[in-house]
Amino acid sequence: MQYSEIDAPPAANVERTGRLLPVVRDSKEDKTALLPLLEELHTAPKHHEASKFKTVLLAFAVTCLNATGNLSLAWGMKHISAVGVNPLAYVAAMVNPYVAAGIVMLIVWLLTRMALMSWADLSFALPLMAFGYIIAAILGKFVLQEEVRTPQWLGTLFIFAGCALVGTTAHKTHKPSPHDRGDSA
Repeated sequence: MQYSEIDAPPAANVERTGRLLPVVRDSKEDKTALLPLLEELHTAPKHHEASKFKTVLLAFAVTCLNATGNLSLAWGMKHISAVGVNPLAYVAAMVNPYVAAGIVMLIVWLLTRMALMSWADLSFALPLMAFGYIIAAILGKFVLQEEVRTPQWLGTLFIFAGCALVGTTAHKTHKPSPHDRGDSA
């Protein structure tokens, strides 16, 4: 369809891709020609949907927060007296700066994980976050001086292979329905 300056639609009729939508007149042909354009506009990705790079970057942040939060929590708990079954001893352990830092990091981890779940499919995000198990094994071995045996390293290697494989897949596989986007029918 060609446009002259007179029949060019107003700026509100420009879709996200920058193409102009034709002005609909009363002819049935014009309305039929509009259907594919309107369908494309309706299924166009929203601006708030994250790119794969941003999603992987957020998954990396989630993973690091989980690993460092757990490390700080473990470090603090290993350097206080035995807690046992007394709940007040756990409350008292929270004043340890390492335990407190671990708790704060794990709260931030939970909030960033919630954001990640809104950006990516569960089947993409969870295997990527499993990379935290690899980081945890390395931190346990070298920071906490834990003994990590060969079967544990082999399991960690399998986790790494799975994370690498999942990282090559699409981060969002379904198109949101009008109900998901909050559009009304």
